[in-house]
Amino acid sequence: MLPVPRLAAVCVFVLLCCLGAIAAKEFVMPAAQSARTYPAHDDHPMEKVVVAVDPYDVEDKASIFSVNYRNHGYMPVFFVITNDGDQPVSLVGMKAQLNTKGRSKLFPSTTDDLVRRLSHPSRNDRPNTLPIPLPRKEVKGGVDRKTWDEIEQAQFGAKAVEPHSTARGFLFFDIADISNPLAGASFYLMGVHDGKGNELMYFEIPMEKYLSAPPPQAKQVQ
Repeated sequence: MLPVPRLAAVCVFVLLCCLGAIAAKEFVMPAAQSARTYPAHDDHPMEKVVVAVDPYDVEDKASIFSVNYRNHGYMPVFFVITNDGDQPVSLVGMKAQLNTKGRSKLFPSTTDDLVRRLSHPSRNDRPNTLPIPLPRKEVKGGVDRKTWDEIEQAQFGAKAVEPHSTARGFLFFDIADISNPLAGASFYLMGVHDGKGNELMYFEIPMEKYLSAPPPQAKQVQ
């Protein structure tokens, strides 16, 4: 049996480690380069708009999230759109979809879709086995506030792209019943309008552009 002061110190240490690990896992939106720099992109030179997608389908990339979305049947896709023109581009009527090789048409999931899938209310009834009670997290829709905030921060939400600028964010596709969603798939984007209200030609990105791209080279340490 450990002395009481030592046992208390051990418990406090374990608690601080747990809280520190949770605090360290904060979502940070990746910086976006011009959409033209991504392997999977579609460039419309006449309209001066470029669209790119970068699936976060491997563990190393997906580690920026606190939630393992793949375990819940979702694939995050980093969506980037660059406007090289002199007028803003409207995304109010934007419609994105991922067409798989098996002809399934996948559309980006909403916040409600994600929260519904991630919610596990029954787990809230599990007894607390730690020697020190942890503060209860505020719950919204069955997920903790941190997860809720991550979803809202990560999802693409831009309504327009200003001239000579880039907008970015994540689209979450439900791939729960699809074993290899990217092979033979294509990403489509429609409903993008120029500053005069004219709809641009739809964008099409074969996902083989992403799958066949060479892996990024690791930076050499000087």
